[in-house]
Amino acid sequence: MSAPIRKTILFSLLATFAIGISIWMFSGRASSETGSKNATLPPEVPVAEVLVRKVAPSLEYTGYIAAVESVEVRPRIGGYIQAVTVPEGGIVEQGQILFQVDPRPYQAMLEQSRAQLAQAEARLSQAEAEFARVDQLNDKGIASRDRYDGALANRRERQAQVQAAKSAVFTAELDLSYTRITAPISGRIDRVLVTQGNLVTGGNVGQATLLTTIVSVDPAYVYFDIDEGTYLTSLEKARSDRSGWTGAKLPVRVGLISDQGFPQQGILNFVGNRIDRSTGTIRARASLTNPDGRLAPGLFARVKLITDAPRETVLIDDQAVGTDQGKRYALVLAEGNKVEYRILKLGPVIAGMRSVLSGLAPGEKIIVKGLVRPGMVVTPRDVAMGGNMDAAAFRDAAELAAAE
Repeated sequence: MSAPIRKTILFSLLATFAIGISIWMFSGRASSETGSKNATLPPEVPVAEVLVRKVAPSLEYTGYIAAVESVEVRPRIGGYIQAVTVPEGGIVEQGQILFQVDPRPYQAMLEQSRAQLAQAEARLSQAEAEFARVDQLNDKGIASRDRYDGALANRRERQAQVQAAKSAVFTAELDLSYTRITAPISGRIDRVLVTQGNLVTGGNVGQATLLTTIVSVDPAYVYFDIDEGTYLTSLEKARSDRSGWTGAKLPVRVGLISDQGFPQQGILNFVGNRIDRSTGTIRARASLTNPDGRLAPGLFARVKLITDAPRETVLIDDQAVGTDQGKRYALVLAEGNKVEYRILKLGPVIAGMRSVLSGLAPGEKIIVKGLVRPGMVVTPRDVAMGGNMDAAAFRDAAELAAAE
């Protein structure tokens, strides 16, 4: 290779090396400047303004649905079941015929009682005529005292026999009417336990044959147990001195296991008179409208009891609440985008949101996510509060506030 060619190659290599060094130095300086710039930017965190809504303070319990009236249908007289007209599982009206006991023996007893009444009335007529004659003779001084007393006693005896015969007729008529077994209340009937042709026993409840049961439909009751603290702080002040709990008219909302929120409305109408020492609770009851019969006795129920008048309440996402040695706190976006540590006094969960009794004011913003420390300066990114809100439950709470 000639000397000029070697010089040309060497010059090219040196030029390439110089260009590479320049590019490396420039890119390193740019990367350093970018890193420094990024290092000086405050971290970005999502913040949300606290919600303020007018809601009614409430507490939630579990309970069960019960019928206002429940009746066991039993015959008052014995006999053979002649007909069954019960619509099993259906709705019956008060006075509707459900069973027919063979009436013929009781019809015969009624006819016999009426015949005995006719005999007694005939004897009474004879005794009264005899007494009238003796009384006239007694006025004239002809009849003896013994004869007069005997006629008077005979008339009274016949009168008593007529009264006894009339009572026997009434009893026979009553027994005959009992052969038609009717619904004592309106409601939904259970399955039939005795079919046509069977012999049933009448009489007292412990002896009479159980035929079926009926439960009332509308209204319905919901029973639930209230803790001692709620009874002392919220319910006792609502009760009037003499009118009892019916005078307090505390609103109650009820939801079944398949319901969203608490669609059923009711009124507290009973609270027991003693605390159960084994559980520390007291039994309470509310009355609910049930026009469609959906609230069947025995159903599990979620109960929301309104414990105070509605008021403006601060609500936040529960995930924004931290715990520090037993204390609950939130990180508030203070002036200059500085993070501020704030101790909170929390209330119950309302519609999936945590209510705050003290520690936050309307219009303040809190950090809902992110690892930051008090005193840090951050770059806020506004997000909406209420990501965990139960819309149906919040609608219930708002309606309760509007109803007050």
